[in-house]
Amino acid sequence: MTTTPETLLEIDGLDVSFGRRGALRGAARRTRVLTGVRLDVRAGDIIGVIGETGSGKTTLARTAVGLVRPDAGAVRFDGHELTGLDRRALREFRRSGQVQYMFQDPLRSQDPDLTIRQIVAEPLTVAGSLTRQERAARADEALALVGLDADQFGDRVPGQLSGGQRQRVSLARAIVTRPRLLFSDEPVSALDASNRNLVLALLDRLRRELGLAVVVISHDLSSLAGIADRVAVLYRGRLVEQGPIGDVLQHPRHPYTALLTASAPSVRTEHRLLPAQLRASGEREPWPDDTGCVFAPRCRFADDTCRTEPAAVRTAARTVACHHAETWRDRIG
Repeated sequence: MTTTPETLLEIDGLDVSFGRRGALRGAARRTRVLTGVRLDVRAGDIIGVIGETGSGKTTLARTAVGLVRPDAGAVRFDGHELTGLDRRALREFRRSGQVQYMFQDPLRSQDPDLTIRQIVAEPLTVAGSLTRQERAARADEALALVGLDADQFGDRVPGQLSGGQRQRVSLARAIVTRPRLLFSDEPVSALDASNRNLVLALLDRLRRELGLAVVVISHDLSSLAGIADRVAVLYRGRLVEQGPIGDVLQHPRHPYTALLTASAPSVRTEHRLLPAQLRASGEREPWPDDTGCVFAPRCRFADDTCRTEPAAVRTAARTVACHHAETWRDRIG
C-alpha cells in the first residue's frame, strides 16, 4: 500500500490474535481475530467498516488506536509508524488527542458522578496542557458543536439526559481535543430513528466543518449509506470487499456483501442474496488459517479453487476477495 499526501491512516497487513489458557495442562491457545487486513483512511473521509458480530470490526478499531497490539502488520498515522512505539511513546501519542475513539455504550463510558462539562473536558484534563478555565471553555465549545447548550446541559449528570443526548456528549468529548481522526463504534445502534439520523448528520457535518476523518464501525448498512464515502466489509477477520459505498452497496461483488444487503431493505441493490440461498452460519466449519476463502464453507458458489487458494481480486477502486467476483451473480437461481 502506497502512502499518498491524502492518506491519514494506513493499516497494512494487520494480524491480531488473542490468547487464552486451555482446560488441559494450562496450554496457551491463540484465536485469530484479524488476518492480513489492509485499509487506508484519507483526510476528511468517512469510512464504514461493516460485518456481523464477531467479524473483528471493534478489534480493528482498537488496534488502530493503540489499545490492542497486533501480532504482525503495521499501523501508520500521517506517515509515522505506531505499531513500533513503546508503551510510553504510544501513551504520549494517545494523550495528544490526534486520534480519538467514541465508545459504543455512553452509559458505560461516562462517569455518572461527573457533570457533562467535566466528562467532555476529560481528554483535556488527561493531556494536562490547558488551564481549568481553558478546558471548560473548550468543553462548552464542543458541546455547542454537537447541538447541546452548555448553560443548559453543562452542569447536569448523564442520568439527567436522554440516550440521544448522552451519545452527543460522547461525540463532544471525542472532538474536544480537535482530533484529525475519529473512530466511532456503533454510534447509533441503541438510538431511535430520529436520534439516529441526528447523530449521523452530526458526524457528516463535523467531518466537513473540522476536516475530520471518521471511521464508523457498524453492522447497519442503511445508516452508512447516507454519509460514508467508502465501505470495508469484514467477515471472520478478513477484508472481503471494499470500495466506494455506492458501488459496493448497489453492485456487490462478494456473496457475503450481497447477503448483508438483504438485511437492509432500504438499500437498492443489483443483486440481493437471501439467507436461504447460503448455508446457515451454524453450519460453518473451522477454516485453517491462510487456506482458501474464509467464506467458502457457507458459499453455494464455492469450488475447489475457493477452498484451497486465497482470493484477492483488485479492480481499480474496488477490492474483492472472491475468485468468482464477476460470475457468481449469473448463477443465482
